[in-house]
Amino acid sequence: MNNSKPSFENIFMNLASDLARRSHCVKAQVGAVLTKDTRIISIGYNGPPAGTHNCDEEWPESGCPRDARGSCSLALHAEENAILYAVKNGAALEGSTLYVTLSPCLPCARLIYSSGIKKVIFKNSYAEYKGLASDEGVDFLNRFGVLAIKAES
Repeated sequence: MNNSKPSFENIFMNLASDLARRSHCVKAQVGAVLTKDTRIISIGYNGPPAGTHNCDEEWPESGCPRDARGSCSLALHAEENAILYAVKNGAALEGSTLYVTLSPCLPCARLIYSSGIKKVIFKNSYAEYKGLASDEGVDFLNRFGVLAIKAES
């Protein structure tokens, strides 16, 4: 009997990490996997809407223009892409789990909460990446009943 099978959490987080490498973002690569009952509902990675442009091709040194908060002004976040694709294809998100390589920002957390996702497992901290005092998105999710936890290393 093979007792060294990887857990679904490891499989899904590894897939999210692999998906992050698909991103055309010059500043950060983030991947997401949306699951329900050990099945993949949707995947996503950060980048501009399909069919618009690729930041690494148009602005290879600096990346795309920044907004007032220093964030990408053109891209969808990995969580947004995964949720939008799932909704576009009629998937029910109620009770699902989201695996993401970077903890959700506050706007993504609101979208996650509103879409019925019940658990978020993240690999790295958005607050640490951005130099913020706390993970506002994680705090928001946990406050309103969505379990948001860091993946075990």
